[in-house]
Amino acid sequence: MTDQPANRSARDPMVLTPRDPMVLTPRDHMVDSQIRPNQVNDSRVIAAMRNLDRAHFAPPGALAYADADIALGAGRFLLAPMVTARLAQAVLATSPATILVIGAGSGYLASVLAACGPHVTALDDETATPSRAQGADIVTGPLTLGWPAAGPYEAIVIEGAVPAIPASLAGQLAPGGRVVTILADGPHNGDIGRAVAAVPSKGGFALLTLFDCTARILPAFEQAPAFQF
Repeated sequence: MTDQPANRSARDPMVLTPRDPMVLTPRDHMVDSQIRPNQVNDSRVIAAMRNLDRAHFAPPGALAYADADIALGAGRFLLAPMVTARLAQAVLATSPATILVIGAGSGYLASVLAACGPHVTALDDETATPSRAQGADIVTGPLTLGWPAAGPYEAIVIEGAVPAIPASLAGQLAPGGRVVTILADGPHNGDIGRAVAAVPSKGGFALLTLFDCTARILPAFEQAPAFQF
């Protein structure tokens, strides 16, 4: 159960840890070894991930800068730094002014995107860990329904894997907008999937594959197993 109200603005100044530019921090090592070598060249994303302390969004004692997902509880995960960076870069590729983050969890991706300039709405449901998103509007509701109240959005990102993109999200996109997420292609949760950019087309979505990656399926999007005789 989250302790956040249904709507909360977190548009206060970013909470950044003071950095000595002459001293390399774990964040610098994370960016230089995991982010920059993996086709992330958007200077906004690199700067945001160098300045935002990922440990602020992880549970106490977690290996916040490791190249791995971090369990948040209730089947939720903070995505690995490289996946976060490449999703952020994909979302920002079309220079959206408004972004909806679905399944925002502890708020790291939402904070990275907000630090890059767009107006960000961070949506999660009541099972999620309390959000620590900075610079974003935090809202609570069913993930599969999106958040039409603040739409339309020039980009929507679902922060986690999904078996399919809900067709209803097309109606929350501004003209020319797109959805970025990870499609779970394998039969098991955590199998290799693919990050995609999806644009509305003929009542559904046309997909462009961006890169391969792994991520757990967001529990709210899990499909019930078919009944077997």
